Amino acid sequence: MPKLSDHQSKDFTKVLLMGDAKSGKTGSLVSLVKAGYKLRILDLDNLLDILKGMIMKECPEKLDNVEYVTLRDRYKSNATGMVVDGKPKAFVDACKMLDKWKYDDVDLGEPAEWGPDCILVIDSLSRLCDAAYDFKHALAMGTGKFDGRAVYGDAQDAVESVIAGVTSDNFRTNVIVIAHIVYLDLEGSVKGYPQGVGQKLSPKIAQYFPSVVRYQNKAGKRTIQTNSTPLIDLANPKPFEVQPEYSIDTGLAEIFEVLRGAPKVDKPKSLTLKKVN
Repeated sequence: MPKLSDHQSKDFTKVLLMGDAKSGKTGSLVSLVKAGYKLRILDLDNLLDILKGMIMKECPEKLDNVEYVTLRDRYKSNATGMVVDGKPKAFVDACKMLDKWKYDDVDLGEPAEWGPDCILVIDSLSRLCDAAYDFKHALAMGTGKFDGRAVYGDAQDAVESVIAGVTSDNFRTNVIVIAHIVYLDLEGSVKGYPQGVGQKLSPKIAQYFPSVVRYQNKAGKRTIQTNSTPLIDLANPKPFEVQPEYSIDTGLAEIFEVLRGAPKVDKPKSLTLKKVN
């Protein structure tokens, strides 16, 4: 019989980062790089400039500990506005990378087997949802029987499957999913949720994560919040140890250390000195 002391949560942390646009989510990853984690980023926003700048300032020697793949569909303009140029493939390519992180001459194997010293980052869920919608929309248009509601439903199911996969216990790697907040009026009450495809997916996303935090900017002070409010529900698996508020400069690393301890850092091999006669 499994013992609760052996639960996989002691080895792997799955966190949903929620915040309004430009609240410091991507840049705050620098504290994890500085702490010694290897980050592998599924980059759908193409906005990693801030993270590179932060690493170059804080820990330039660890810049190569961050591996990323940028996936965006190409767009072109026509009489109706901006449309996908060719077949949308960003969502399919993202799913392939989550199965095997392989492209060009890079092969990092299966993300599900990277282990406790790596962190898979999906940045961001919002653009992953857009990519899923574009992919399902193109499929529906190809059938000649377009149903807008069915497209939304298919895209929601596809994104939910990705979230379920990376948060499952057999995905043995730390996971961070970065999401923007959308404010929805459901049953007469306005609450903040992760931005999804349409309204039905958003309230379900946080259900998959043991840890949900919110990035907040008040009067120019950016912080990471871990306690729920009447507007946004958060989650914290160690409420007696995790602080209610952290600085975005160091907060993620501090939260990870509370939840699972410090990462292992590869030590240089010892050298045996021999006397040469």
